Amino acid sequence: MKDAGDKITPIEPSRKLADAIRDVKNAFADRDDVVVDMREAHRMRLELLAAELAPVFADVPTDIDNFDFAVSSGLQPRLWVDAVSHVAMGRDRRTFRFLKDTRIGRVVLAESIDMKPVADAVTRYVAERVVERQRMMEGAVESAMPGLHRAEVQEAEPPLQSATRRNGWTTFFAGLGLIAAGALVGLAVSLVLFWDRIAQMKISF
Repeated sequence: MKDAGDKITPIEPSRKLADAIRDVKNAFADRDDVVVDMREAHRMRLELLAAELAPVFADVPTDIDNFDFAVSSGLQPRLWVDAVSHVAMGRDRRTFRFLKDTRIGRVVLAESIDMKPVADAVTRYVAERVVERQRMMEGAVESAMPGLHRAEVQEAEPPLQSATRRNGWTTFFAGLGLIAAGALVGLAVSLVLFWDRIAQMKISF
């Protein structure tokens, strides 16, 4: 039995905080390496898809600037087609997913572990956007044509109005002529009816 005056030596802990911090840092580093590896793997696959689609991107008319055609960096690299559609890799690191953001949410346009079906879907999507823009431009031109037609009609209206005014004056003068002729006829009839009386008046004088 120890005496009361004996010192009690504390037991040295089996693990220090510094060791725990070092272990946590190593775990984070390992996880970061995995994330970096995943990101690089995703980016490499997307760049391969971009290279596959390079001829399609090159054929887009230069006056159409709606497309991006770029692989973005970040935690999840993406091959952007335009502002609302992109290709990303699935969680299995092998599946290509062609996605589009819509008003009702994100929809999957194509999904496959094979690059070709997704490349075909992107090509089809680009072609549809190009045709839609062309139709929109043609519709704008067609909508402008009625305006030109209306302008031509408006330019043609003054001669029509002048002709209408001329016809109005002609009708007015014709009416005056008829009134004058009617007055003359009435005067002649009056003279015939009252001629005897006028003659008698002359005799009486």
